[in-house]
Amino acid sequence: MEQGPDEEFREFVHGRWTAMVRLAYGLTGDLGHAEDVVQTAFAKAYAAWPKVIRTGNPDAYVRRIVVNENRNRFRKQQVPERLTDTMPESVALDANHDLDDRSALMAALRALGPRQRAVVVLRYWLDLTPAETAATLNCSVGTVKSQASRALATLRESTELVDGDRR
Repeated sequence: MEQGPDEEFREFVHGRWTAMVRLAYGLTGDLGHAEDVVQTAFAKAYAAWPKVIRTGNPDAYVRRIVVNENRNRFRKQQVPERLTDTMPESVALDANHDLDDRSALMAALRALGPRQRAVVVLRYWLDLTPAETAATLNCSVGTVKSQASRALATLRESTELVDGDRR
C-alpha cells in the first residue's frame, strides 16, 4: 500500500528531527532557538513538500532551509544571542564525552562568525562533504574550504580547547 504525502512527511520529520535540531543547535548555540528554527524549516518544507520530494534529496533541502532560517532570524528582528557556557540538561548527547569538552567546544564555536560556524557545523559535526556544504550554504566549494581552513585555525588557537588552559 502506498503512503499519502502527509504520512510520508510525518515519517520524514520523525526520522530527521533530532539531526536537524543538532544542526540548528550548532548554528545557534541555544536549544530553544534551535527547535524554533527547525520547526519553521519543517513548516516551510511541508508547504512545499511535492517540490522537496522532486529534488531527490529532501535532507539537503531541509538542511538548507535550517541554515537560511537561522540567518533570517537575525535579519528580520535583530534577535540578541544569549549563549551560555553550559549545555542545556535536556539535550541528548553522547555519554562518552565530557561536559567540559562540550562546553569548551560550544564556547569556541560561538567565537566564530556565523558563516565559519555554519561551515564547521555542516562539515565536521554533520560530516557533509565540501560539495554538500557548499550546496547547503549556496556558495562555492572553494569558499567552504577557505572558511573551514580559517575557522579551524581560529579553533586551534582557542584557549577553551587547549588542554590545561581551561579553568
